[in-house]
Amino acid sequence: FVLRVLHASEISRNMLRSVPYNLNAMSHDAAMEMIWAVLDAGVKIDTCYIDTVGIADAYRRKLERVFAGKDITFVVEKKADAKYAPCSAASVVAKESRDTIIANWKWTETANFEPQNSTEFGSGYPSDPKCKVWLDRNTNVDAPFGFPDFVRFSWGPAKNALKEGSENCGPIVKWEADEDEEDASGGKQSSLDSFMAVKKVPGRRGGNLEDLRRAKKARLGIFNELGLSKVTKFASAVY
Repeated sequence: FVLRVLHASEISRNMLRSVPYNLNAMSHDAAMEMIWAVLDAGVKIDTCYIDTVGIADAYRRKLERVFAGKDITFVVEKKADAKYAPCSAASVVAKESRDTIIANWKWTETANFEPQNSTEFGSGYPSDPKCKVWLDRNTNVDAPFGFPDFVRFSWGPAKNALKEGSENCGPIVKWEADEDEEDASGGKQSSLDSFMAVKKVPGRRGGNLEDLRRAKKARLGIFNELGLSKVTKFASAVY
């Protein structure tokens, strides 16, 4: 069989882009990648059964356009896994593969990282009490990153947990340039100098750069834990 895994981190990156790449489109593209892989392996496909994501007829027409000339009959329906053996088998492969990946998951965060409640996250549905408790206990434990990358950040409950005003909300980023800019109908735009000017610190003499360094807020612990520091110099290299 052919398997295409969409990890939570990949879905998060795609759905939270400035121009979102939504889950339906990702699912369609993943299915087409698998069909191409089978064709490239020299397998002749007569009929392809697909459990629809989105509107079945639109999805079928899309597949017919992409695979025009391949003489493939596409059957795209809701609940296809309950009607057609290939879809039933694919459903079993998907579930068993997901369970295996979760059982052998390697956390990509800091060394020896272990989330609160370990792997007691239940089914992954918000109606599951175990899932809710796990999500609550792992919201912004390592601020400002929100969750371990095991969590899909574009998932509604995860997004709501990080919203400003929520109990476990992390640092709020304010983009001053966006606030200063007005629309293109004649508004003022900030000059580059406004980003470079050194402001005086109330109650301190001089207000120079060294004063600003002393007055800055303490770094979040995660930056020290990961050994992250500011870039002070860029180097170029020729290979």
